[in-house]
Amino acid sequence: MNYVPHTDRDRSEMLAQIGVSSVDDLFSDIPREVRLERDLRLPEAMSEYEIARHMAALAAKNTTTDEVVSFLGAGSYDHFVPSVVRHIVSRSEFYTAYTPYQAEMSQGMLQAIFEYQTLMCQLTAMDVSNASLYDGATAVAEAATMACRHTRRQQVVASVAVHPEYRATLKTYARNLGIDVTECGMRDGSTDLGELERLVSSRTACVVFQNPNFLGSVEAMAAAAEIAHKQGALFVACVDPISLGILAPPGEYGADIAVGEGQGLGNPMSFGGPYLGFLACRQEFIRNMPGRVAGETRDAQGRRGYILTLQAREQHIRRERATSNICSNEALLALATAVYLSWLGRDGIREVADLCLQKAHYAFDRITALPGFAPASSAPFFKEFAVRTPVPPEEVNAALLRSRILGGLPLSRYYPDLGDVMTIAVTEKRTKDEIDSLCSALEGLA
Repeated sequence: MNYVPHTDRDRSEMLAQIGVSSVDDLFSDIPREVRLERDLRLPEAMSEYEIARHMAALAAKNTTTDEVVSFLGAGSYDHFVPSVVRHIVSRSEFYTAYTPYQAEMSQGMLQAIFEYQTLMCQLTAMDVSNASLYDGATAVAEAATMACRHTRRQQVVASVAVHPEYRATLKTYARNLGIDVTECGMRDGSTDLGELERLVSSRTACVVFQNPNFLGSVEAMAAAAEIAHKQGALFVACVDPISLGILAPPGEYGADIAVGEGQGLGNPMSFGGPYLGFLACRQEFIRNMPGRVAGETRDAQGRRGYILTLQAREQHIRRERATSNICSNEALLALATAVYLSWLGRDGIREVADLCLQKAHYAFDRITALPGFAPASSAPFFKEFAVRTPVPPEEVNAALLRSRILGGLPLSRYYPDLGDVMTIAVTEKRTKDEIDSLCSALEGLA
């Protein structure tokens, strides 16, 4: 079977139509010295059976969280996903849909997006939500550029305790928009509010905080919001949505924009993605909000219907006026989140959060009682915490892996001055036996 749809005659006719004699002519602008003058080093073609075995062997090289007990967090968490989520999002009308928001075609998907937005507004206590972004990192960057557009200012002050990769994405966005990203330091695992007060000025568009922060510490969000507002800046809260089951939502401590990573809300870890960025804000900022908003309406016969109400995408307006580029794949993950939140309800999300909190504190108490292990800060935490280790964290993880335990994240990669510190995440899935096994494996490493 030939998988190439074009015949030699087809290619000749297309080349003749555009006035070139060969495919090579299309690449004539590329200097010869940088072109690959040989065939690609690819193996010979395989039969269907052979390729299935080959791919299975490649997949077997991976280790999944079904095979090890994971205490690794840092933005991607091993939360339980109820089977109802996979069952619903796997329905063909959702799973195969591309541009799933054509009003005349996809009333069901538009209703799902509307309900996702409603649930995210309830979770964050904000007025409006968009229909999702790529991930938590792009959500932070989009929120910051949104604040710059609204305030007409060009400085963003971000805590150094915000996820380092989120800050890297923010700086990438900012580079060609003329936005100055200033970082505020930490003290004892939390953002230094004294330094924040000195950095924020009348030229600051927004202050970006994460709660809990990258070390797991619960930040003083209300105080940070007050510092931002005193200078007329907006306050962007990047939050763990699961934590909102027991921690105050952004809308209650004065946040203007709430963002975060929604992977924990019904989406599997999936080797790092695709993930789900969420963004909600106060009503007054809706015109600067990236992405799209689905609204509920009535047709001429009075029947309930759903339609895209706001959209600032490059597909619908002049490209140079677009403020974001949010594509269709996020809708399926937003649907998973809507199913997850609907299934758990208000009490369920609170129970998940409480289980995370209780189990993380049990693990913290046991680990920091071991010889050589100590708390890295005195800050309160939710489901993730930082501890100092008696040997390099990388050696700790190597020892744990021999016991089929995936350890925490060594922080030296992002914070060189924290070379003996690792973060450990404990979700609702971890049992007491698993936590005790972790502590037993750590014992004796000093």
